[in-house]
Amino acid sequence: MKKIQYEACEQEKLFNWVAFMRSQLPEIDMLYHIPNGGKRNAREAAAFKRQGVRAGVPDLCLPVPRGPYHGLYIELKYGNNKPTDKQKMWLNKLNENDYAVAVCYGWQQAAEYIEKYLLLKGSK
Repeated sequence: MKKIQYEACEQEKLFNWVAFMRSQLPEIDMLYHIPNGGKRNAREAAAFKRQGVRAGVPDLCLPVPRGPYHGLYIELKYGNNKPTDKQKMWLNKLNENDYAVAVCYGWQQAAEYIEKYLLLKGSK
């Protein structure tokens, strides 16, 4: 039986919302997914590691400066999932370097956070 990837489903819902919001928040089109997670066989994992894939990098990036931030990174979670230690390390380092960061549970929380972020005044 194939395991349902709930976080992937939430991410698809988020990008459906992004498509809907384009006319109101044009910069939202800059949002992208960083395909760092998922199960891979040993050969693929080794190749990705050689190519620079890093464990713990957040799921989503919005490289649009707002307020005091260079951009926004989001780790998207579902249910009772918690960020790993490597994910926490990345989020902390990004925040130390003037990026807004968030751990969001579900697409709706992520959408709310993105909208609030894009409505911040000014840009860096």
